[in-house]
Amino acid sequence: MPREYPLDKIRNIGIIAHIDAGKTTITERILFYTGKIHRTGEVHEGTATMDWMPQEKERGITITAAATTCYWPLDGAAQHQINIIDTPGHIDFTVEVQRSLRVLDGGVVVFDGVAGVEPQSETVWHQADRYGVPRIAFVNKMDRPGADLERTMQMMVERLEANPVAVQHPIGSEEKFQGVVELISREARIYIDESGTREIRLRLSPEFVIVTPEDFVDAVVQSLEAPLFKMREELKRQRELLVERIAETDDALTLKFLEGEEISHAEIRAALRRATLAGKLVPVLCGAALRNKGIQPLLDAVVDYLPSPRDIPAVQGTNPLTGEEQSRPADERAPFCGLAFKIVSDPYVGRLAYLRVYSGAIESGSYILNSSKNIKERVARLLRMHADKREEVEAVFAGDIAAVVGPKNTFTGDTLTDPDSPIVLESIKFPEPVISVAIEPRSKADQDKLSEALGRLAEEDPTFRVRSDAETGQTLISGMGELHLEVLVDRMLREFRVSANVGKPQVAYRETITRPLRVEGRYIRQTGGRGQYGHVWLEMEPLGRAEGVVFENRIVGGAVPKEFIPAVEKGVLQALDSGVVAGYPVVDIRVVLVDGSYHEVDSSEIAFKIAASSAVRSGLARAGALLLEPIMKVEVVVPEEFTGDVIGDLSARRAHIESMAPRGGTQVIRALAPLAQMFGYATALRSMTQGRGTFTMEFDHYAELPAAMAETIPGTRERQPA
Repeated sequence: MPREYPLDKIRNIGIIAHIDAGKTTITERILFYTGKIHRTGEVHEGTATMDWMPQEKERGITITAAATTCYWPLDGAAQHQINIIDTPGHIDFTVEVQRSLRVLDGGVVVFDGVAGVEPQSETVWHQADRYGVPRIAFVNKMDRPGADLERTMQMMVERLEANPVAVQHPIGSEEKFQGVVELISREARIYIDESGTREIRLRLSPEFVIVTPEDFVDAVVQSLEAPLFKMREELKRQRELLVERIAETDDALTLKFLEGEEISHAEIRAALRRATLAGKLVPVLCGAALRNKGIQPLLDAVVDYLPSPRDIPAVQGTNPLTGEEQSRPADERAPFCGLAFKIVSDPYVGRLAYLRVYSGAIESGSYILNSSKNIKERVARLLRMHADKREEVEAVFAGDIAAVVGPKNTFTGDTLTDPDSPIVLESIKFPEPVISVAIEPRSKADQDKLSEALGRLAEEDPTFRVRSDAETGQTLISGMGELHLEVLVDRMLREFRVSANVGKPQVAYRETITRPLRVEGRYIRQTGGRGQYGHVWLEMEPLGRAEGVVFENRIVGGAVPKEFIPAVEKGVLQALDSGVVAGYPVVDIRVVLVDGSYHEVDSSEIAFKIAASSAVRSGLARAGALLLEPIMKVEVVVPEEFTGDVIGDLSARRAHIESMAPRGGTQVIRALAPLAQMFGYATALRSMTQGRGTFTMEFDHYAELPAAMAETIPGTRERQPA
């Protein structure tokens, strides 16, 4: 069956921002103005369409990325299909942002007009940089006291190293915010009712004076003449700056600009689109989503400046049969290729795999290949999702985002392809968990259900890990923060009817070494028949922070045969899973296989694996092993009168204060603090500031744990080498 919208009329976008910047409110308004819903819900009332989970309604935050599809403009040949993913803003759920950005073509980054660029704004911005996602910015809450478009843009330059250009200028500020002036088209858009559906558009002359038809006399228009007259010099300056910045990105326009020729609106828009797609400029719009102001121009900007699938370079991958690099263009006539970026357990239709289709097409009932695992999967049904509601479709094409019912062995990051033309795309990398808690079923009846529930949740969320502690026999669950684990335990109770007792949070420490070492490992067993023989020499050296684990093979002359090298690597990685200081994983280390020997008859994979593992264990004990602790980036916003108390408390928590800055009657304190000292900080901050202080926290890096603190970690003394 043919596709309804051509590729150049499709936009795949994500709404991304810091928590409470207004992402879900904006998405709700977009759905209203595109006719997808007929009444807007509110996040604070628990009625927002995209916040459909019970936990989201109760907490007033977005927890899981929700997908929907809408169409803009409402009618006509220019209509576009816009696939939207509304992402969470809380750092604990950053996995949802990361996997969404991996498959989206463009992004709308929302900033709070009062707070400007906040910590999670930086995180999502850098995630978008990593995936090369073109984006536009929307400065929200322009009706709030202290909102400042220029200050927010300056913060984008300083904190994000972005290149923002304002394509709008606000009319009025704070409670007098009425609308915007479109700088390219010289048009004023004024909203005259709270629903934002009654809008007056006024043409402005090159001098930014209202060009009013003689028969159009309106009290609203007359009331705007004075404020617009006062702004006209600023508007002229802003437009000239905008045109100059856009012209700098285009040689032909630069020549026109320097020669003083008039540049048409169409030329400016086309050049701004090219600059946005190339990541050279970021168009900035403004509005007040809660008051329904500025959403229609935002939709226009999504269509005008963000890419279609055709604007994105062909996706690159590897042929699993030959190992050669291949590409797939965004074309429905090419072989099918897509990436599963999210797995969901739906209570009504079962297991769903969210899929971004990069090339080709698939139909319901067809068979596809999971080329990451070389397993055939059946496409039972295809669904277009609208938050938690489903619309069945017969086929999906290149550029589409849909959900597939049927794949049983597909997980996040797997590539799905045409069985006759396999390709494996780059998977999705996720951050490591930083916090763990022990969990146990409350009754014997919950025992079996607990493991099933944990397995299902781990399938959905790659940053949620489940493991058993070999020494204590406890089941440990790990995640990105206290809220992350709290929500997952709540989901276990509601969705899987499993009651569990949860222990106190524990820090996910790591271990590393401090000096290089050459170490030997032997495993020789002689029995009556065939024996075992494995012998290796390894060199171990510390790496810089966040460099992970690196294994290298530098064997020359066949001292260790090629077929045993994978066994050596397995033995090394297995030994590094549990360090010698306190049993935590070892990171930031390079292990190099440099020499060894073998026996033609007795050597085996298991012998070399054990030899490598014992070499690493003995090496760790002599290479100055120490503990690393997670350090969090903390931003605290407090009324000025409480600044001293808060700084004193942070210092007592071993925090390093990086900066302080005033923000509208409050102080913003940015610090680096060890996670171990930050448990329960929300309660302490509320107590110190009479409930008026707020803070955000996200993982920054691992750092050496002071020796005095290391002695307090459970298991350290017993396991530390003599």
